[in-house]
Amino acid sequence: MKTLKIFGIIGLVIFTTTRLFAQEETLKKESFKVWGNCEMCKATMEKPFKKMDGVKSAKWNVASKKMTVKFDASKISLDDIKKTIASVGYDTEEFRAPDEAYSKLHGCCQYDRPAAKAAN
Repeated sequence: MKTLKIFGIIGLVIFTTTRLFAQEETLKKESFKVWGNCEMCKATMEKPFKKMDGVKSAKWNVASKKMTVKFDASKISLDDIKKTIASVGYDTEEFRAPDEAYSKLHGCCQYDRPAAKAAN
């Protein structure tokens, strides 16, 4: 009986560990440029992702201006992540923040915006 319990516990540990690794394998990690200036920008950019389904982490580096995200691509796309960042006032290379969102940023957070791309 004791042997059966030990094998049961070992089986449970193996099953749990396998499931955790399987979840990690479905996560994608991507980095991309986001314009901004300071730690306040960092907090504003990262905040929407703290409880967003499908996003495990989002970290913006002030010095490099790079956002690194870990996300489940079956739940959210990289474009949706970039659109979320734009919606709070920060430009990425693919998505420009609405002028209204940009103008609501604190003065120190209003960065020199890249020129808008002309529509074809």
